[in-house]
Amino acid sequence: MSGNRCVMIPEYGEVPVFEPFRFEKKDWHDGIVVRSPNWLGDAVMSIPALMQLKSLLPEFCGLFVLCPKGIAPLFRALPGVDRVVPLSDPHAFLSAEERQSVKRLQPGIGVLFNNSFRDALSLKLARVPMLFGAKARNRSWLLKRSYEFPKRITAALNRPHQAAKYMAIAGALGAAPWDGCLPEFRDLVTREELSPELDALLRKERVLALAGGAAYGAAKRWPASSFGSVAGKWIREKDGFVVALGSKSERAIADEILAGLPEDRILNVAGSTSLEELMLILKHSSMCVANDSGVMHLAAILGIPGVAPFGSTDPVATSPLSRNWRIVFDKIECAPCFRRVCPKGTKECFDSLTPEFVWDVMKDIPLS
Repeated sequence: MSGNRCVMIPEYGEVPVFEPFRFEKKDWHDGIVVRSPNWLGDAVMSIPALMQLKSLLPEFCGLFVLCPKGIAPLFRALPGVDRVVPLSDPHAFLSAEERQSVKRLQPGIGVLFNNSFRDALSLKLARVPMLFGAKARNRSWLLKRSYEFPKRITAALNRPHQAAKYMAIAGALGAAPWDGCLPEFRDLVTREELSPELDALLRKERVLALAGGAAYGAAKRWPASSFGSVAGKWIREKDGFVVALGSKSERAIADEILAGLPEDRILNVAGSTSLEELMLILKHSSMCVANDSGVMHLAAILGIPGVAPFGSTDPVATSPLSRNWRIVFDKIECAPCFRRVCPKGTKECFDSLTPEFVWDVMKDIPLS
């Protein structure tokens, strides 16, 4: 299959426009509760819409976020979020205690940034008067307004961007457009709380963060050997240091990436850092190379420049929210297929995205 290898600057594009809902002052009660997406990357893409919603709130009203406990630190670190309610099981109905936590906040409005029928019903049971969200899973009867977006098309580049969908819902509630400015996240851990190896990492200069995993599946993963080649070039040509990131299940991928590199220039922290620590590491990094993953989105919104090789997923619909990033992508006939595992077992969409090509792209990006 012939391809079209390219370098793309991320752009979330046009935001869909829906008829604005007119609120009365009494509708707000004590604020808005937002049910975040479950995945880290999707949660990051919802942040511009959260910022829009915060600016919409009347005085003395709060912005509350309901989210999986694993990503709660993301929202605790985000200025403007007044309360975070962590969910012990994001795939279950809210527990009695979680419902009570929402009730105590007394929000007048609920916004669902996921497609769950269960969560819409849970918020109704928590006595949230008016709910808004995407039309999905036969839940529209539970919502005051629901909003329909185009269905995803395989092997095509899809708009709108996922972040633009969240922004569209915020806009339909009366929020102003996002100005493109990234938030200044708070640090939730101090240097004194870090392990000696992480403290030593934060004293390094020219740190390259690599995220070779992707929870969605192997079809999203640029080869570990390619990450390793880029890491070697960084060490040799930038006199830099390399840290490999990821979850516990991605530890072996990180080991493969770092294999054969000088031991005094590398650190594998995959599976050994909290989200709070991961955010601190990324803030300290000079650049990041990552697959389409939560780490990619997180690094971008933290203001770190980087490069993302895209394979089975859509660089138009889920690109990072920073123009300091570059996407490398080869639009072969079957891409993006959105499959977890390549049906052919070849991952041809990555063939032309060589380490040399990615390195040349990296050299043109100013370091943070």
